[in-house]
Amino acid sequence: MADERGAFDLTGRVAIVTGGGTGIGAATARLLAQHGADVVVASRTLADLEAVAASIVDQTGRRAVPVVADVKREADVAQMVARTVDELGRVDILVNNAGGTRLGPLESLPPKAWDSAFDLNVRSAYLATHAVGPHMRAAGGGTIVNISSGAGLTGVKGGAHYSSAKAALQMLTRVTAAEWGAYGIRCNCVAVGLVASERAVAAWEVAGLSPEAMAADRPAGRPGRPVEIAYPVLFLVSDAASFVNGETLAVNGGPAMGGIDIP
Repeated sequence: MADERGAFDLTGRVAIVTGGGTGIGAATARLLAQHGADVVVASRTLADLEAVAASIVDQTGRRAVPVVADVKREADVAQMVARTVDELGRVDILVNNAGGTRLGPLESLPPKAWDSAFDLNVRSAYLATHAVGPHMRAAGGGTIVNISSGAGLTGVKGGAHYSSAKAALQMLTRVTAAEWGAYGIRCNCVAVGLVASERAVAAWEVAGLSPEAMAADRPAGRPGRPVEIAYPVLFLVSDAASFVNGETLAVNGGPAMGGIDIP
């Protein structure tokens, strides 16, 4: 482990961030690069990826490679990891950030929607984890962070499929840590609360909802910003978290709970 002054230094390391074209993924890729990592940003939209990669190069001088990939597809994930190793030489960090869903009541939830939620939120992380594993084991270690949701901790009405998938992702995290810890690989999870990403804010505006109204039940009184998720990810992939493995960290602006009103 590096001394305290260098605990967050990622110089010489290579990171893959899925869902890296917008929101939490883009903020995470930028922050990891600011701390010295070269990065691959992956998603399905080339224009978003190219913009993020260009901004990383301009702002940090680190290498940034945009890779178009549908992380639900095994062939795409294999190509993403192979290109990372070919162009950047190694893979030390994987951030499984791609995810999401459309909510709907359980009584009308079709099997296709259930399967889609698991494909995007669990299968994608499994595929990427499985693909980087041999490279990390050969290198003597690595770090993986899975981006989950508070829905995986407490559930959310209208999201039986999403809540179940995120809970499964959290268990994948624990088992990966237990099986691969002996190889020097750490795997942790961030359970994200309400975050004002570009796409979330756009959806709220369409629905006539304000960010403050969305977060009224939280002690913070506001949604989080993507970079406020990126910083916990930075901690978990850095040497500062060298003794943290198999954990899920809730980052949500504080707990919402019932009871009497406290002035």
